[in-house]
Amino acid sequence: MAPTPATPQEAARPQEVAPSRPGRPLPAALRGVLRRLGAPWLAAVLSMGAYCLALALHGSYPLGPRSRAVNDLGNQFVPFHARLWDLLHGTANGDLYFNWSSGYGVPFLADFFTYLMNPFSWLVGLFPRALADFPVFLVTLASIGLGAALMTVFLGLLHPGSGWLRALLSVGYGLCGWVLNDGFADPMWMWGLVALPLVGIAADWCVRRTRWVAGTLLVAVAWAGNFYTAAMATLAMALVLGVRLLTAPPGARGDRLRAAGRAAAMAAVGIALTAPVLTVSLLASRAAQPAPEVLYRHRPPALYQLAQLLPGGHGGSPAPNIFIGVPGLLLVAAFPFVRAVPPRVRIGWYALAAGVAVSFVWKPTVLLWHGLTLPNGSPYRAAFVLSGILVMISWLALAHRPRPRELAAGAGLVALLAVLCRDQGAVSTATWVLVAGGGAATLAALAVLTVPSGARTHRTRTAVTAALTGTVLLGSAYTAFSVTAVRDRIAWFRPKTTLTPASLAVRAGLAGRADWPRSRTDPGPHEFANNDPLLLGGEGGSYYSSYVPAVTARTLQALGAGWYMRGRHTLSFEDPGGRAVMGVGSYLSAAHGRLTAYRAPHAPLLTVRDGPPPAAGGEPSTVFARQERLLGAAVYEVPRLTPAGGAVPLPVRGGWLLPPAPLPAAGRQVAGPDAAGTAFTARCAPGGVVVWSAPWFAGRVGGPGGHVEGAGKYDITANAASVLGRVPADGKVTVRVHGQGWQVVPERAVGCLSPRRLAAAVGALRGPRTLTADGHRLTARLPRGAAGRAVLAVPAVAGWSCAVDGGPSRAPASDGGLLAVPLGRGAGRLSCAYVPPGLRPGLAVSGAAGLVLAAVAFGGRLRGRSRLRPSKEARA
Repeated sequence: MAPTPATPQEAARPQEVAPSRPGRPLPAALRGVLRRLGAPWLAAVLSMGAYCLALALHGSYPLGPRSRAVNDLGNQFVPFHARLWDLLHGTANGDLYFNWSSGYGVPFLADFFTYLMNPFSWLVGLFPRALADFPVFLVTLASIGLGAALMTVFLGLLHPGSGWLRALLSVGYGLCGWVLNDGFADPMWMWGLVALPLVGIAADWCVRRTRWVAGTLLVAVAWAGNFYTAAMATLAMALVLGVRLLTAPPGARGDRLRAAGRAAAMAAVGIALTAPVLTVSLLASRAAQPAPEVLYRHRPPALYQLAQLLPGGHGGSPAPNIFIGVPGLLLVAAFPFVRAVPPRVRIGWYALAAGVAVSFVWKPTVLLWHGLTLPNGSPYRAAFVLSGILVMISWLALAHRPRPRELAAGAGLVALLAVLCRDQGAVSTATWVLVAGGGAATLAALAVLTVPSGARTHRTRTAVTAALTGTVLLGSAYTAFSVTAVRDRIAWFRPKTTLTPASLAVRAGLAGRADWPRSRTDPGPHEFANNDPLLLGGEGGSYYSSYVPAVTARTLQALGAGWYMRGRHTLSFEDPGGRAVMGVGSYLSAAHGRLTAYRAPHAPLLTVRDGPPPAAGGEPSTVFARQERLLGAAVYEVPRLTPAGGAVPLPVRGGWLLPPAPLPAAGRQVAGPDAAGTAFTARCAPGGVVVWSAPWFAGRVGGPGGHVEGAGKYDITANAASVLGRVPADGKVTVRVHGQGWQVVPERAVGCLSPRRLAAAVGALRGPRTLTADGHRLTARLPRGAAGRAVLAVPAVAGWSCAVDGGPSRAPASDGGLLAVPLGRGAGRLSCAYVPPGLRPGLAVSGAAGLVLAAVAFGGRLRGRSRLRPSKEARA
């Protein structure tokens, strides 16, 4: 919809008075600036204030004792922000390119671009590291405020009218259903709330044929902050621009095409400016371990989806969360009845909203909104764009001064909607309070504010506006409170314990044992968050990210580490052989309800081996053999298991198929042959360490020194190789297995590790004379006479290049999934560096886009000067 002249609504808006000193009024230009800024500031303050009030009522951090660190907020974003703090303060192992702390060495730039590019994330550097939870909260809070403020600006461009009323509607956008249900736990997504109006402002400048360069920069800022949600915002605003152009008053067809062309060029150049973000992230995503396959569930029932328009509830089934508060809902419902809006405009905007709503629940368009890949989680992450469109519709209705009858018709539709959806899960007691009480107050206030200005006094207008402001503030706070309270009763939203006194004490203990890069200090299996190494320090195996390289996940799992989420969450080793291979010199382990630190025999981080790597075709079939190949010595006995009692297993290829044998309930004894599940025996040399390896087994396994719980599920959850105790003096090892359902136990599930042989093996491995790890670089002085190959205990991800004695840099090979560099004879120095794949081409594209932008800016300046230069006739 093209900009139109001011309506009588302008006269009805509250007067925004700029501060002045008696006798010396402020200049008119300054008063205009203050008036323009006043409405966005009001929207920001009201939305942030309502959110903080809701958290205070609920007792949520930082305004109460309840942790906010639910789901990915605790498992990813607090640890990643702690990592950002380390980078800003120069205390991180690694840099923006490479992260030595997680996954035994993983790329990091794609994580930074995806999780930490919201500009508000960088506030973490201003606070103590122990308070990283607080700046993470500020990311959400500030994004709410800025998103509401920018939406207020955009609404003024969409149609002129009262800044105060625009601000009140924008509060509904800042605290829409998507923010309270989805965005609050993912600070990276919150930039989408900012990106939508940013791109909208840029698109409006295309309609007005002005500020192309500035608009291009706005697009770049939107995409740099979070490209995932910015793509959704850009698609949505392209649809909005299309509706505005199609529903504009009849005019020159060429003007519409020029506006669309300017917008397309602006978007292309703006996105190209952020090309490194896209190229690095795209290649990292392609190299990542595939996410678990997600099947799109059937679309939610129509009434259940319509119920999401009503504020105050949280449904039990997934659906697009789109509510924008009672004032916005009332005006959206009234929009079809507002006669001052041309019919083509009403039809166009309603068709847009309905089309977007349908696109959220139709699989082909769900894929379109999410980059052609179904997300591992909610398939309705783009719902904030529909909330934004609904707020735009509500403003178009209000800006055209709906009559009381038109508002009443809208109220009737809202009442009908509430009655029809009364039995839906998203409708709660809070919904009725908000719709009935808040709706009545809002309807009365709007009825007064939209009558001609001559029918009411300034005092009446001010009082009604203040009452409406209070209604919006309290209604928004109550909505946020009720949604949070309902959500926190769901067990899945149990918060993580991130930066607590216990975790800080563990971090201090790990720092005291640090010996990097001579060896790794592993925080062990996660106890506080899925990214414990980022949170606690050290150089562990735990890593939870969408960018876990497939090479990393598969290499670690093949060597005995566990994983979740099909390898998108890797775990540390729990057995001595795996720790030795990866150079883990000290680690934490949970025993008797507490974390205890242990020392461990380990290989150097870099070892010099004779000869080339073994041929890839000879891949060993067991974890034990793969560890031995990298250790360069036989350290295990791997006997066959023999059934020895209990439920009789069925022989299958490579192992045994166990019938279900659940554990007895607590305090209940089970008699008979099935009491102990299935027993297996094997024989090993006395004194060895019994290691159990059955990655896909689900159930309990008991051994000579205790038991372990398996939660394996091919290929979603892999168990780590675990210690079951020591081989008894008689050499007979008995394991008892209780399977959850039918389970397969590998024939070679037990390995007996000789501590003496392990110590001898790691002692025989030659390490470097010196080893330096600086950011994304490794430099080593090799032992005299080094030849053959150097093996780095780092998964062989793409992006590494190594040079021997200053020679040409070449990509290293792989030895058992680890980096291997051919040395030749008499090598003395090895240097390796990591550069993220896609960075260089991305920088080239970004540079080209910068040149285009500079050329357009320079050309525009020259044209401006030529227009201002007087002609020869005028000078004469």
